[in-house]
Amino acid sequence: MSHSPLQAIRSAAGQIALACLCLSGAAHAADSSPAALQAHAEHFLKMQAAGLPGKLSVSVKPPRSTPDACDALEAFQPPGSRRIGKTTVGVRCLAPSTWTVYLPAQIKLIGSYVATTQALPANHVLTLSDLMLREGDLGQLTSDVASDIEAIVGYRTVSGLAANAPLRSGLLRSPLVVQQGQTTRIVMNGPGFSVQSEGMALANASKGERVRIKTASGQVVSGIAHDGQQVVVY
Repeated sequence: MSHSPLQAIRSAAGQIALACLCLSGAAHAADSSPAALQAHAEHFLKMQAAGLPGKLSVSVKPPRSTPDACDALEAFQPPGSRRIGKTTVGVRCLAPSTWTVYLPAQIKLIGSYVATTQALPANHVLTLSDLMLREGDLGQLTSDVASDIEAIVGYRTVSGLAANAPLRSGLLRSPLVVQQGQTTRIVMNGPGFSVQSEGMALANASKGERVRIKTASGQVVSGIAHDGQQVVVY
């Protein structure tokens, strides 16, 4: 039976489409062997940590058994997982069946952090001579360890610190912006008005802390400390 040129073209187009569909399915098929899942998870973690300062290395333990065949894999980190250090990475299958494996991982990031050059007492104002940069695995330290010396000069220690100790931001208070006994500008804000006057600070305060001020008339008010020896009373 003979075919018209149009039928021949449609038949050829259908065969090409079927071939493309088969190739598309093959291209999206994923290897679900333990080694493949390990590699997939490691690649995901490296992408997640891209841009972090330092030398990065990632290791993931493969699963003990081989899951069912999978056409589409997706790696993820469970909520609350650490970005570096000891952590967990998940790999889930999206099709044709659904399953999830959780793999222990170790993310090492060798980089610089701030440490003390000497033992420091509580309420000590940090200077450049108190601080130095050290290099180590940031994954072994807490996430709030400082990495910029200049950024914390002038901060105060909350408690005493040992020499060579990593400097955590949680152990520091921001610099004083209001000093006890100094003339302080008082700003009183209300609906539709703002009044400024002068008083004397009755205590030291960092930015954002509440502090009491004695006004020129002898009244004591309290407000929030701001830069430039200023206290805002709401």
